[in-house]
Amino acid sequence: MTTDLAEFARERGVKYFMISFTDLFGGQRAKLVPAQAVADMQVDGAGFAGFATWLDMTPAHPDMLAVPDPASVIQLPWKPEVAWVAANCMMEGEEVAQAPRNVLRRQVAAAAERGLHVKSGIEAEYFLLDPSGEVISDPHDSAEKPCYDQQAVMRRYDVVREICDYMLDLGWNPYQNDHEDANGQFEMNWDFDDALATADKHSFFKFMVKSVAERHGFRATFMPKPVEGLTGNGCHVHVSVWDTPGAGAGTNVFADGDAPGDTGEVGLSPAGANFLGGIMRHATAMAALTNPVVNSYKRINAPVTHSGATWAPNTVTWSGNNRTHMVRVPGPGRFELRLPDGGANPYLLQAAIIAAGLSGLRSEADPGPRLDIDMYADGHTVTDAPRLPLNLLDALRAFDGDAEFKGALGEEFAAAYLKLKHREWDSFVSHFSRWERENALDI
Repeated sequence: MTTDLAEFARERGVKYFMISFTDLFGGQRAKLVPAQAVADMQVDGAGFAGFATWLDMTPAHPDMLAVPDPASVIQLPWKPEVAWVAANCMMEGEEVAQAPRNVLRRQVAAAAERGLHVKSGIEAEYFLLDPSGEVISDPHDSAEKPCYDQQAVMRRYDVVREICDYMLDLGWNPYQNDHEDANGQFEMNWDFDDALATADKHSFFKFMVKSVAERHGFRATFMPKPVEGLTGNGCHVHVSVWDTPGAGAGTNVFADGDAPGDTGEVGLSPAGANFLGGIMRHATAMAALTNPVVNSYKRINAPVTHSGATWAPNTVTWSGNNRTHMVRVPGPGRFELRLPDGGANPYLLQAAIIAAGLSGLRSEADPGPRLDIDMYADGHTVTDAPRLPLNLLDALRAFDGDAEFKGALGEEFAAAYLKLKHREWDSFVSHFSRWERENALDI
């Protein structure tokens, strides 16, 4: 693990560091720092005006200092003279409570106090579009069911191979790449890790995919529903909890399968069942973070897509190895949360999962009955499960109304997030659309 960025630069031939932080809206912000200045920056941080990003600050606030975490440093495989490093935001000697990486670090610490270490892996889907962002990049990618289409994935081999090669070089252990369920859509998978490490890799992955796509003349997007009628971009998260940090280290405390009832049958321990119970209890509030943009609700409340399924939930239910539910338990010791989408902030996504899960552990929450029905065909028969929010405003109201979950994430963060996201919603509803004119001009 790297501890000294100046030494890292000398050993690797790095000339510049991108000292990067992620704001409340998931925007990645950075300063390009010469390697000769990075020793001081590692101590003092790079200065930013927080108001100039999506943080709840004013021009009168003092400098916000982004202090790089050397453990997160990644040398850009496509531009080796530059290295990216995630930073923790500070102001006047105190952590900026609303900064997303700090929010996650607090949740990681809260879990560690219980001797627990949440580990996760993500499935980050993305589309390759033309540079305008208006159409998919491959005009021949037009099959009704394009998932796993080998011709289509090979037509974009150069992009997929380059990204996968970089992940191999970085030691992420990528293990599969595929064309996904929508035309123009791809997914790449790599090994799970501690939640903070996964969030840093997730942030870098988005940056890397966009950069590689641009180098090939395309535009990559993680937007939840970028193309009407096609499956949206999910960001499914596989979650387990261990007694020791580090990928592959320790004992999986979710895995003994002795929980009573349905959860034991699918291989979750009592702790795993309670953690899942917290996810189920707080799911509607979590949506404000896991599905954080107006467009998110075009995905989780979508009509049937061209392929025949949305692959997204709209109801708070869980199952065994069944992809039509919000939570799938594909095997012992872990579960897959299928709610999040590509718009999720990598740090707030992990923080929301840990906060909800710890709530479930504290209260020994029951996840409720396991359902094995096809939710897309028979979901209308489920009358006692909460529905996921219909839009961003409903999600924000659910988050604001969940005092326990909101408090666990931090009141300062919650207030800032709600304030800025309500402004975003107000901007959306004040926008006049073509649909309004087409449907109301002649009434």
